[in-house]
Amino acid sequence: MDIKQLRALVTVAEAGSVTRAAALLHLVQPAVTRQIRTLEQELGVALFERSRQGMRPTAAGTVMVERARRALNELERARAEIRPTPGVVSGIVTVGLLDSACDLLAEPLVSAVARDHPRIELRLLTAYSGHLQQWLDDGDLDLTLLYDLASTPSLNAEPLVRERLWAVAPPSAGLRPDRPLPFERAVSRPLVLPAAGHGLRRVIDTAAAQAGVEMSMAVQTNSMQVQKQLVLGGHGWTILPGVGIAEDVARGSLTAAPLCEPEVWRSIVLGTSRTGRATPAAEAVAAELTSQVRAAVREGRWPSARLPEDEAGPGR
Repeated sequence: MDIKQLRALVTVAEAGSVTRAAALLHLVQPAVTRQIRTLEQELGVALFERSRQGMRPTAAGTVMVERARRALNELERARAEIRPTPGVVSGIVTVGLLDSACDLLAEPLVSAVARDHPRIELRLLTAYSGHLQQWLDDGDLDLTLLYDLASTPSLNAEPLVRERLWAVAPPSAGLRPDRPLPFERAVSRPLVLPAAGHGLRRVIDTAAAQAGVEMSMAVQTNSMQVQKQLVLGGHGWTILPGVGIAEDVARGSLTAAPLCEPEVWRSIVLGTSRTGRATPAAEAVAAELTSQVRAAVREGRWPSARLPEDEAGPGR
């Protein structure tokens, strides 16, 4: 098994055919076919189902493609790390950003890293907290933002910010940022909420139990954008962090009010793995991401958010 075989395996799986993979690899088609067949013979299993529609990984092939992709990524990282310019931080850093905070943080983070560390290659992945944690555990992320987690034997969790959740409704509801809305009133309407198991949904369910109320579910979804679209379409109200709806409220496409009785908060942490060595590049990006989060809160661009050192009194 060699790197050329692994690269051919991953490229065929992604391209869906040997012909397209050969073009991407700048090889002739028989050479790619030979690499795949040699790998299959060595492993003793078929890695692809071959048909007129192209090449589709078998169950064994899917496992092998996932592992091969990870191995190739690690080799690429190593190559970037062992050829540094003296005094210059370089390397590949893969960062996980929460869907709700992506619009606020992605561009400033990329700009800051490009300015201060031009030899770092950033890779940004966005998803919900559960997916990001799994990717961090699997080694696919160097660092990521996560919700409501404490440090564990496998990851470090550094508290970054706490943010208040808001009731979100169509413009006709007339909700206002300066008039907090009791939780019981907010959930008395049909609701468009994240699907069960989602980190935000767990926070909302806990608040409902604390308030002693039952929620009427209209729709469940795994997309914050879909939540907002369905609210705008009149299918119900929803609950989201202020950072996820600030622009919508400013445009007047949605109205929103912070929840009260009880206030509902969630914590965002910076997650890093305990199992691997943190590279200088990853440490530099982690410091920059932390700086961007703090700046967004201090400058009022992150609605109803608090930094750990500012925590005191109600809502703690």
